[in-house]
Parts: sequence; C-alpha cells; structure tokens
Amino acid sequence: MDRRKFLSYVGCSCCGLILPSCTTAPITNRSQLKIIPESKLNAQAAQIYEKIKEKEKMSNDKETLLSIKNIGKKMENSIDEYFSKKEIENPTNNFQWEYILIENKKVRNAWCMPGGKIAVYTGILDATKNTNGLAAVMGHEIAHAVAKHSVERASRGVLLNTGTQLIDIFSGGKLSQVNRVTGMNTVGLLSQIGIMNPFTRTQESEADYLGMIFSSLSGYDIRETVKLWERMKELNKGKEPPEFMSTHPSSDNRIKNLNNWMNEIILNYPPIV
Repeated sequence: MDRRKFLSYVGCSCCGLILPSCTTAPITNRSQLKIIPESKLNAQAAQIYEKIKEKEKMSNDKETLLSIKNIGKKMENSIDEYFSKKEIENPTNNFQWEYILIENKKVRNAWCMPGGKIAVYTGILDATKNTNGLAAVMGHEIAHAVAKHSVERASRGVLLNTGTQLIDIFSGGKLSQVNRVTGMNTVGLLSQIGIMNPFTRTQESEADYLGMIFSSLSGYDIRETVKLWERMKELNKGKEPPEFMSTHPSSDNRIKNLNNWMNEIILNYPPIV
C-alpha cells in the first residue's frame, strides 16, 4: 500500500470513529468524545470489581459500610429524581450499584468504576471524619461515573495511541529509536504532561462540581467538602507534585473552586430526597 492510500485509509477510519461519538457531560454540558462503547467498559469493570473483592481484605467495620451504602442509596435516588424532573435521560439507568469497604489504612482513596461499582478504603476515613465528609468523597467518585469519565478517557487513549503510531511512521521510526536509546516512552511522557493531564484535571474539577451537586441534592452539608479538602491538603503536605505534572488540581485551586461554587449549588440544587 502506498503512502497516499495509507493516509486516505487512516483518515477515513478516524472519521468513522470520531464523528458519531460527540456528546455532552450531564449538567455541565461540556463536550465529550466517546468512541468506546459504555456497555463494554461496564462489563469489564464488573469483572475486575469481582476480582478486587476476592483479593483485597474487606473491612469488618459494619457501621461504616452501612453508612457508605446509605449515602450511596440516597445519591442513587437523588440522581434519579433530578434527571426525572428535568425530563432528561438518567445516565445511571444501566448501573448496577455496589459498595465495598476495603481494609487498608495506607491507602487514602476511594473510586467508582463504570456502572456504579464503588470502593472506599479505610485509610481515607481519617480525612472524611463524619457523614458529610464521607458523602463529599462519594459524591466526587460517583460523579466520575455519572459523567462517563472512564469512557471519555479510554476513547482519548485510543486516539493518542493512533496519533503516536502515525507520528512515528511519518518520522521514519525516529521516535521509536529515541525510546529505545533512552529507555523512556518519550511520546507517552510528553502527551501525558501536555495533553492527558490537563484533560484529566478537567475531569477532576468537573467531578468536584458534580459531586457537590449530588451531595446537596441528597441533603448533605456541602460546606464540609471544603473542610474535607483542607484536611486532605494537610495530610498530603509536602507530597503534592507541581500541578502541571499532576492528574489532579492542586489543593489550593481545588479549595478555591469549591468555595466559588458553594452558594450557586446551595441555591440551585437544594435537597431533592
């Protein structure tokens, strides 16, 4: 196949992937690109979730697990009610919600997989402190799933990999040579700092915003969200990388944004359940 035919073929293939997949994130209406089927990621996430439950040590703290499930159920209902009242398709219609508490004091984290599979690590409880703080964390993680951030990131990854391969072809394989000599994925590193990280920070800020909305709709005190991140900042003191190299906004920027959104969210998204 000659160069012209190859470029024509690739161009047509990319157009076929990209054109039918432009959507918007719920509530924020941010434009999104999705070329990976959500159903595929949900199925994969469910399988991985089962493996995690087998390998990780589940916490015996039944009281905290019950609190996690109660918060989750309230958020499930408030999200459903909100989109129903707005007569908008509920982005969680195909979710199979599930909640676990993993015993690991060293991990200060929580996550929500595509399809509503949620895990909280006991290490983050030192930062949440109370029900409103725990709701702030869960609202943020649930927001990632509601906004389909995993689908978006997977799609972005496909495009980056395709672009990297094309650049290598057009450079006569010089990028691959650089990678072999230096032992570093030069293109991957540059794309991470220049493209993927700012994109991921956008998702993180969006999850902060949507998470506060879901917490407020569910009747939790979202003023605790700022206090939570102030505690997280203190616990992570001296460990944060420069923001341009991080996948998350800096603590100072995050707290500033949360304060800026506070009154708007309290006014426009009062408790719904």
